[in-house]
Amino acid sequence: MSWVSGAAVFFIIWWTVLFAALPFGLKTQDDSEDVTLGTVSSAPGRPHMLKAVIRTTIISLIIFGGLYYVTRVLGLGFDDIPIVIPQVD
Repeated sequence: MSWVSGAAVFFIIWWTVLFAALPFGLKTQDDSEDVTLGTVSSAPGRPHMLKAVIRTTIISLIIFGGLYYVTRVLGLGFDDIPIVIPQVD
């Protein structure tokens, strides 16, 4: 995998993890009992994007590191999946 392919894979992993991790640690306006006029009570109370970006980057690095280990160190790829998974007859 070239560095461009690796960067593209990391980018896709990062965005997927970001959308999965955004709700964690979120406190709504209803939780803090401070609902701003004109907004729904389920809206976020305060932005927490910096925490979400840091958490996403760490999780993405771990996932990408695991992917790199499996593909480069162990030498496994998509063609090896049928060999690893036992087939039931």
